[in-house]
Amino acid sequence: MEDPVGRSVGTEGTRFAAAFRGSPLPMVLTDPHRADNPIVFTNAAFARLTGYAPEEVIGRNCRFLQGPESDPGAIARVRAAIARCEPVEVDLLNYRRDGTPFWNGMALSPVRDETGTLVNYFAVLTDVSPRRTREDRLAEARSHLEQDVDDRTRALQAALDQKTALLHEVDHRVKNNLQVISSLMLLKARRTGDSGGRDALLGMADRIGALATVHRLLYSAGDVSRFDLHDFAADFGSDLASGLKGDRIDLALAVEPVPVPASKAAPLALLLHELATNAVRHAFPDGRPGRIAIEAREEDDALLLSVADDGVGLAAGTPNPDGFGRGLIDMVVRQMRGSIAWDDLAPGTRARIRLPLGAPEHRR
Repeated sequence: MEDPVGRSVGTEGTRFAAAFRGSPLPMVLTDPHRADNPIVFTNAAFARLTGYAPEEVIGRNCRFLQGPESDPGAIARVRAAIARCEPVEVDLLNYRRDGTPFWNGMALSPVRDETGTLVNYFAVLTDVSPRRTREDRLAEARSHLEQDVDDRTRALQAALDQKTALLHEVDHRVKNNLQVISSLMLLKARRTGDSGGRDALLGMADRIGALATVHRLLYSAGDVSRFDLHDFAADFGSDLASGLKGDRIDLALAVEPVPVPASKAAPLALLLHELATNAVRHAFPDGRPGRIAIEAREEDDALLLSVADDGVGLAAGTPNPDGFGRGLIDMVVRQMRGSIAWDDLAPGTRARIRLPLGAPEHRR
């Protein structure tokens, strides 16, 4: 009795050869000691899978199953494993005798004798075409989905860019219109003989100027959905300091870069303007020198704003029945769902305001 390689064997070898021939799995055995590592044995399942009869494949290298679409990378993996005498599992696109392709899930293993010497290579073939077809379809569907997502993302980005440009243009035009209105009020104030009317017009012009500054900053910002309080305070402080006569009032700013929703920019700017200008107008009568400190920081998803002076204090200030600054401050704080506390510092006054901002992810 001979084994599949032609060697004389006993009962155990005969059983192995019978199991090899009768296996439902396509199998081949190659001899690496012969030129080009040819096939020396195959079984009926291999013939059913490939269409090649045993006599057509014995003595040939397995590469005859390869074709024009076979992956060179997968073939190189098999060759490298054979060169290192190592097992390998790989999917190869092979071709049947009639030329139809199929995916061969091949498991190749070296066979050694009892001394560890390499004797043969043993390969089990499996038709994995249905699995590869499903994977290819999934990959194609995923590719189409990714392309669709990319297309939609580009479309959304284009729409967002268009919206951003529109909002920038709106802020720019609003700023220009507010500046025109402020200029008209200043012009009217200069031509008004009544001191009360003139002061009222100047006050409104200042407030409108503060709102124009907000829209200028929103126009120049990259993110139109947020407003940086630090930038506004710096601009506002510069304008306020330039309007003070001499250096009798020292203005100190300690405003952190707190991101504020753009929807709250205008009332917040108006609030800060009103607090600071009220301190300038009423805390230092008769040319009295002093100091105004503006501080702002974020704490527990809220803005803490403080405007303090070392002036004459609330009790010593001159009542102004026609003024509405304090009422405007209280109204804006209520509208922003905040709270305000007035402290007598003796000397001076401090307004402490807490305004809810919401969690950072909800500020857009």
